[in-house]
Amino acid sequence: MRVSIDTLPGGANPNEDWVAGTPTLAIVLDGLSTAGLATGCRHGVPWYVAQLGGHLAAVLAEPERPLSSALAEALEQVAALHRECDLSNPGTPSATVAILRQRHGVLEHLVLADSPIVIEGPHDYTVISDLRVDSILPEMRAEVERHETHTPGHREALQSLVLAQRQVRNTHDGYWVASASPEAAEHALTGCIPLGEATSAAVMSDGVSRLVTEYEMADWPDVFATLRAGGPRALIDTVRKVEATDPTGRRWPRYKSGDDAAVAFCQW
Repeated sequence: MRVSIDTLPGGANPNEDWVAGTPTLAIVLDGLSTAGLATGCRHGVPWYVAQLGGHLAAVLAEPERPLSSALAEALEQVAALHRECDLSNPGTPSATVAILRQRHGVLEHLVLADSPIVIEGPHDYTVISDLRVDSILPEMRAEVERHETHTPGHREALQSLVLAQRQVRNTHDGYWVASASPEAAEHALTGCIPLGEATSAAVMSDGVSRLVTEYEMADWPDVFATLRAGGPRALIDTVRKVEATDPTGRRWPRYKSGDDAAVAFCQW
């Protein structure tokens, strides 16, 4: 498996996405936005995703380790690094997780929250994503999208949404993300497909996949054609060019003008 990776921040703030690739593994993490609200942690989201990604890759150096078990251990390890922080705070740093691993003639996947894995087969595309968050607080999401980005109304609506999401995050009535508790790993979506059913695959944050799913300015064949021609950077650049035509979110209402973007492109 050949893996090429890239990631770029969506604006002037530090990048809260993280990506890594090896000859058998691709990992993408997308840190959840705090919307400027307190988290109870002095380290911040970029620190959290870097620590979680590094520990996860290290645990998965053992090729027989199940993906969900590896994620649970990595979550425990990172939590142990900052016990002095208030890890019970519902806004403690957290992230989506998407993992693709080649092992014993199959492709194993794990997805927790909305960073998708897209597998290109000989005849079609398979999208693996955890969209449970989309059903949470739809009225408040719509209120955010009613405002243009970079306006006081947008900022207030987004903060209200994030505060409400925190109350149901990692609960059985809400949705699950990687955070301070290893329990979240039990709620990840996992599975596998025969390696022969894949010609290539892309593991990405939703800052990239929205080119297809939200902006509808490309389809998956377009995405994979761009990846083959120019790699992950070319795909991220395509997303940025589209977003630049709508900087205030009039055409495509969204939480940020540009979201952090990360891609791991896998080829066989």
